[in-house]
Amino acid sequence: MVCKTVEVGSAMASSGDIQVKELDKRASGQAFEVILSPTAPDAKGEFPLSTPKKKEVSLDEIQKKLDAAEERRKNHEAEVLKHLAEKREHEKEVLQKAMEENNNFSKMAEEKLNQKMEANKENRTARMAAMNEKFKEKDKKLEEVRKNKETKDGAEGEN
Repeated sequence: MVCKTVEVGSAMASSGDIQVKELDKRASGQAFEVILSPTAPDAKGEFPLSTPKKKEVSLDEIQKKLDAAEERRKNHEAEVLKHLAEKREHEKEVLQKAMEENNNFSKMAEEKLNQKMEANKENRTARMAAMNEKFKEKDKKLEEVRKNKETKDGAEGEN
């Protein structure tokens, strides 16, 4: 038997096993409380209470599942090993590149140092040659002064 009762003014409505109670009105709308009455003991539920029976799993099926799991594990392990090998290869490449850059830097630094040393050597040689030239000129002047003095002294001694 289904009973439908709706009272608009009293804020109480029921429909068989369901009761709807109107709560206070709000500016955003209305609020209701839904009350479900307990089911009758003789009523049948829609869902069975017992769990469905599991089908029997044979030894062959278990072995197939184990084999599949082992295959998945091996594939995963192979993937991990492949990834590690790629990572190691990348590390080797990075180290090789770093060593090459270091060697190139060392060679460039050595070349620059050699160039500076060569330039310093050339400058030193040029300065030494210039100083030697000055000393030779001074020696010539001194020699001329001595000759002039001797000639002057010799001319004075004759007089």
